[in-house]
Amino acid sequence: MTGRLAFVESPVQLLNVLEWAHARGRGHVPAAAGPSAPAGQEGPAGPTGPEGPAGPEGSVPAPVPDLTVVVLSPTDPMSRGQLRRMAQLARDEGFDVHWQEARAGRGALVRTLRELGGPLRAAERVIVGDPFSRYVQLLLTLFGPRHVTVVDDGTATMEFAAQLADGERLVRWHRKGDLGPRELVLAPVTSLARRRLAPGPGRTVEIFTSLPVQAPPGTEVTENAYAWTRARFGPPALTGGADLVGTSLVETGVVDAEHYLRVVGQLARAHGATRYFAHRRETPEKLHRVAVEAGLQVVRPELPLELIARRGPIGATVVSFPSTVVHTLPLALAGTGVKVAVCEIAPEWLRATASPRAQGFLAGVAGTASGADRLTPRSGSAVDRLEFG
Repeated sequence: MTGRLAFVESPVQLLNVLEWAHARGRGHVPAAAGPSAPAGQEGPAGPTGPEGPAGPEGSVPAPVPDLTVVVLSPTDPMSRGQLRRMAQLARDEGFDVHWQEARAGRGALVRTLRELGGPLRAAERVIVGDPFSRYVQLLLTLFGPRHVTVVDDGTATMEFAAQLADGERLVRWHRKGDLGPRELVLAPVTSLARRRLAPGPGRTVEIFTSLPVQAPPGTEVTENAYAWTRARFGPPALTGGADLVGTSLVETGVVDAEHYLRVVGQLARAHGATRYFAHRRETPEKLHRVAVEAGLQVVRPELPLELIARRGPIGATVVSFPSTVVHTLPLALAGTGVKVAVCEIAPEWLRATASPRAQGFLAGVAGTASGADRLTPRSGSAVDRLEFG
C-alpha cells in the first residue's frame, strides 16, 4: 500500500474517490469508453461478470502508484454488488483496490485493524467517505493521519461540515439527539475522531464535495464537478418521459410509508413517469408496492445513479425527493438537456418519531439545490397542489 489511502464503504464514496483523484490529475480516462448502454443492459464500460466491468478493449491503464483504495465491505447484497462493480471500474483506471471483509463475523474487526495498521501509520493522506462511520472513527482514533480528505457519501456531508464548524459531536441528521447505551460506550472514540477530522497543528483537512457546506476555518473545500463521470460516460440518449428517483427516507424512519407511496404515485401520474430508480437501501416490500400501486418499472441500478444517468438512456425530467442526487445529477448531466426537479417534503409526511432536525435539514437540501427545479407543497400533500417554485 501507498502514501495515500482511501477507505470506502459505499459505491458513491468510491465514485467520489475516483472524482477526487481525477481532479488532481491522477488516474486514467480511456480514449473511447464506448457507446452508452440502455438502463438494465451493459455496454463496453459496464459490468460483464460477477466482479463487474472490464476496461475498454485495448485500454491498459498504467498503475497509479500514489493511491490505494480499501473497500470496507458492507453486509447488504445491493451495496456489495455495486461496490464490486465500482471496484473494477477503479482497477480499470489503474488504481490498486483491496477488498476487506471488515464485517465478516467474529474477529473481523481485530483482523482488519491488524492488517491496516501498518499502511495507516505510513499514510501521508487518508481519504474517507463517511466520517460518521464507527469503523472509520475507530481507525482514525488509533492512527491519526497528518492529512485528511472527506469525500461525499450523500447529504450527510453538509451535516458533518456544520457539526465540525460548531464543535458539536458527530451525529447523523436523521437520528435522535439522545445518546443510547451504544453511543455512550463509543462517545470517547467519536470525540477523538472528531478532533482528528478537524484542522489543527500539523494536520490539514479537505472536504471534496458537490454540496454546499459551511466548513470551519482552516478547512479546504474543493468542488466536485463530476468531471471524471462526464469524461468517462455518455452523453446519454434521452427518453421522452420522466424518471423518479427513490430514497431511503422511509427506511431511516423519517417519512411515513403511506404518505411516501401515495406521493410517488401522484408524481408518476403528474409527470408521466414510467421508471423508478430504487435506492440500494429500499426494502423489497416497499418496492413491490411502488410497482403495483404506482405502476412503475422498478430499476435496481448496478452502479451509482450518476453513472447510470450519464450512460443513459434517461428521462428528459428526473424527479427526486431531497437527497444527494438533486445536487449531483445536474453536474453529471450538465449540457444534456435533462431537467432535474426536487419534490420538497411536507411536514405532515414526517413520522412522529422522526428526528426534530429532519424537516429543517431536508428543506436545506432542497433549497440549496441550485441546479434543480423545486416542487413545493402549497397546501395539503397532494401532488396536484405541488407547483414549480
